[in-house]
Formats: sequence, structure tokens, C-alpha cells
Amino acid sequence: MDKYINYFVKLILPSTIVTIRIVFFTILIGFILGFIIAVLLTMYGPNGLNYKKKFYNVLSFIVNTIRSFPILILIVAISPFTRLIIGTTIGEKAVILPLSITSTAFIARLLESSFIKVDKQLIEAAKSFGATNIQIMFGVIIRESIPSIVSVITMAAVNYIAATTIAGAVGGGGLGAVALTYGYQSFNNTILYFSVFIMFLFVNIAQYIGDFIYKKLI
Repeated sequence: MDKYINYFVKLILPSTIVTIRIVFFTILIGFILGFIIAVLLTMYGPNGLNYKKKFYNVLSFIVNTIRSFPILILIVAISPFTRLIIGTTIGEKAVILPLSITSTAFIARLLESSFIKVDKQLIEAAKSFGATNIQIMFGVIIRESIPSIVSVITMAAVNYIAATTIAGAVGGGGLGAVALTYGYQSFNNTILYFSVFIMFLFVNIAQYIGDFIYKKLI
């Protein structure tokens, strides 16, 4: 029993806290930047309020390019940039940067999809009352999309809880690193499955909270 308590106190608990921090800041940064990009894509897209083809195509291309990279490849590919900004390529701060970049593109595209599904009749009604594009965007489209925004955040949280495991393979820290280094590579199934179980709990808790809030909003 003492051995398991020792595992938990010295390995599992600290790595769990690191994982929570990585996911929190990844989703926070990704949502803020992704929201801004989604607003621009919606405003200036083909079905938007003020279509600007060149601007939309460039921004959409950048988002698609980032999304096309597997997370592990992106972490490695931008490691020189990470070292320039953070000063290192290992540790939680070094992982938050590339994960935030991928989450920004991921969230931006999901939010854009939510925004363009808003009932066109509501938009036309707002236009008939003389509402500006900004007023329509924030007063109608985003307001009507709030339940969908919650779903997007939930989906992103679930995805990036799993992504921290991948990041752990390249020195990102967290439960993924513990499961890989102290569990799989050290042939210690106790640590391995304990780490997996906690990740399982995180995913289900995030999904439950997201679903609960979504149901309250619809």
C-alpha cells in the first residue's frame, strides 16, 4: 500500500496538476484566438456579412495548414520557434505554445461552422432594423450560437486532454510523460494504468460538465 501511495504522491499527483495546467491554458489561449479568427472568417466568408474573397482565402488557408499537421509533427516542426519564444523545447510551457496554435485552428473552424448555421431569417430581420454588421455578428450570430460554443469548448477540452499524452512523448510533462516513461518504458503497469484511468476520468468529467451546461442553455 505504501508503494502505491508513494507512486501517487511523487508521480501521479504532480503530473496530474501539470496536465490540468496544460489543458487549461491551451484551451484558454486557443479559444480567445480561435474566437477572433472565427468571427473574421464568418464576417468575411462566402456566406458572411461582408465577403472579402482574398482575405478569407488567406486566413482560411492558414487555418487549414495548421489543422493539417498532426500534433506531434507540429510540436517537432516548430521547436526552433518554441525555443526562440519560450527559451526551451521541453516542459509544460514549451508544449502549451504548439498546442495553443493547433487548438486555435481547431476551435476557429468549429466556431465558424457554428456561426454560419445561425438562421438566416434572424440575420435578415436584424438587417431590416438597420443593424450594422458588428451588431449582427455579436448581437445575433454569436448570441444564438452560445450553446454551440459550449459544445466546441467541450470537444476541444476532450481532444486536448488526449493531446497532452502525445506531448508527453516529446518532453511535455504531465500524465502522458509519466505513463510513457515510468509506466510503459519501465514495465510498471501500475503507473501506466493509473495514469490512463485518471485521463479517462478527466475526459468524462469534461464531457459531463459540457453536456450539463449545454442542456441548461438550449
